[in-house]
Amino acid sequence: MTEPRDVFAALRTAGTQIDRVLGGLTAEQWALPTPSPDWTIAHQVAHLAATFRMAGLAGSDPDLFRQIKGSLSPDFDANVRYAMAPFLAEPPNVLLRQWQGEWTRATDSLAAVPADQAVPWLVNPLPPAVLASAGLMELFGHGQDIADALGIRLDRTDDLGFLVGFAVRTWDFGYQSRGLPTPDVPVRFEVTGPSGTLWTFGPADAANRVTGPAEDFCLLVTRRRHPEDLALTATGDVAQEWLAIAQAYRGPSGEGRQPGQFAAVRQ
Repeated sequence: MTEPRDVFAALRTAGTQIDRVLGGLTAEQWALPTPSPDWTIAHQVAHLAATFRMAGLAGSDPDLFRQIKGSLSPDFDANVRYAMAPFLAEPPNVLLRQWQGEWTRATDSLAAVPADQAVPWLVNPLPPAVLASAGLMELFGHGQDIADALGIRLDRTDDLGFLVGFAVRTWDFGYQSRGLPTPDVPVRFEVTGPSGTLWTFGPADAANRVTGPAEDFCLLVTRRRHPEDLALTATGDVAQEWLAIAQAYRGPSGEGRQPGQFAAVRQ
């Protein structure tokens, strides 16, 4: 993949885009429900703030990160609720400032880590650029939920290429979350960015392949749209199965979205 710029610049741009949306919201809009069951816009921002707080610690204070990691419960959802709670306790104007501080510190701290030095993370240590790509995935997914709650469309650029690459790197997460074996079969991914740039991964002669536009691919792997509502093509049994279970994050897959749920939203 030819990357137009570094992933940290892309992360700053994505965070700034979310800031612009949130900065214009009323207190009532912060309480709007989003497509994620029982989550308001405030919940989405609290989750992002908590996630980026951990990412910032991974880059700036690895020992403290490991200490916090060691105290986590085996219950994934309980950990999420616990991390979000202090942010949700604040009024929207305070939550907004906290979120802005967390994503800025996380981006700066990860960018300062030497590229060849891994930082600790929840399962395995990761290069800082890979963790930044995971941050882009979080911003894309939860940002989409915020946009859906508000009925707006977010701008998409070729920065999506970083998320596409991350999703291909983690293509087995959907199998892991369901306790399924990952097929030992090569898969070809051909994904087209908003500018028309083609990103390719995997053997060119692979019988299983997934093709389509980058935004749709990212909506798939963050489970923010049902596969039937996306302009993605899967060839081969493995590729077709993967479309149904794809996710670019660890942990429970969640309910996903229903076919036609966003028919009124222009994609």
